[in-house]
Amino acid sequence: MVGARPNFMKVAPLVAELERRADTFETVLVHTGQHYDDGMSAVFLQELGVPDPDFDLGVGSGSHAAQTARVMEELEPVLVETAPHAVFVAGDVNSTLGAALTAVKLEIPVGHIEAGLRSFDRSMPEEINRVVTDAVSDMLFVHSPEAVDNLLREGAEPEGVHLVGNTMIDTLVAMRTRIEAAGTRERLGLRRGGYVVVTLHRPSLVDGPLLADAMAALGVVARELTVVFPVHPRTRAALSARGISVHGGVELLEPLGYLDFMSLVVDSAGVITDSGGIQEETTFLGIPCFTLRANTERPVTCTVGTNTLLGLAPERIADVPQLLAETQTDGARIPELWDGAAAQRIVDVLARRLG
Repeated sequence: MVGARPNFMKVAPLVAELERRADTFETVLVHTGQHYDDGMSAVFLQELGVPDPDFDLGVGSGSHAAQTARVMEELEPVLVETAPHAVFVAGDVNSTLGAALTAVKLEIPVGHIEAGLRSFDRSMPEEINRVVTDAVSDMLFVHSPEAVDNLLREGAEPEGVHLVGNTMIDTLVAMRTRIEAAGTRERLGLRRGGYVVVTLHRPSLVDGPLLADAMAALGVVARELTVVFPVHPRTRAALSARGISVHGGVELLEPLGYLDFMSLVVDSAGVITDSGGIQEETTFLGIPCFTLRANTERPVTCTVGTNTLLGLAPERIADVPQLLAETQTDGARIPELWDGAAAQRIVDVLARRLG
């Protein structure tokens, strides 16, 4: 099951590994259509080498309740028709929760990729999705030790918890050569290490007055470093609706495909984000990351990686040039099992589970 942009990088290695074992497994790919425009969906699937989905549910956008309900309504007949031995979901979006609930009600085992992550902030819709998905999943695939502790503390059966590594890093490892050859920085006329990459899209930042504060602070950063901001459709709509001005040194781009985006990150001085997955990718790459959130469900990126929490405080964006000058990433480490082989371990578990 895939549905939104972050899912694609997490599921692509699993699809590839299952296809390599086609003598054992038949794979059916379902796209819920939660992210549906080309910039957020099709280009990612194409670049990652994911085959066309067998089913596209076309659920589109909507409130959390409406979107989750549509996933369940559209997915149920697909699962009845295909009668799978297991359903795999990834991450924490509404499609993840809707698919997991639909499968478990049909008594189909659920495997959750990226299980056990916790921000401990129930005001985040993603946190609710994570907790509930983990509660109904039979196979919990974990990419960091503290996630194992979270699951066991919540009562998960130990035999169902599997520390396998990070499939998003599998994608990064597999695509590294193409990323480095993409040349996005050169096409945009940017100097290596002379710019920061920005992604902002979470409701807590975008749907209120903090967005104007964030853009003003990015303007301060732009006095010293070029700011490159591929803008999420949600964020662009908010900027337009409120007439928020943009400093001339802040370059607003359309959403980028995986190769172009990661090519920009690799050559950047650092990243400013409120995303989850980028905290992991920058940790693997050794790129400083500054996360504009009060908490993170990926604390390993702070304890051993290159991630710094700024809090939900847009004014701190202005400190990034100074923080970059002070940041030492030499001591950062890549977390255990973030080695490009997580999907192989997942399919090994599945093979044992299904006998």
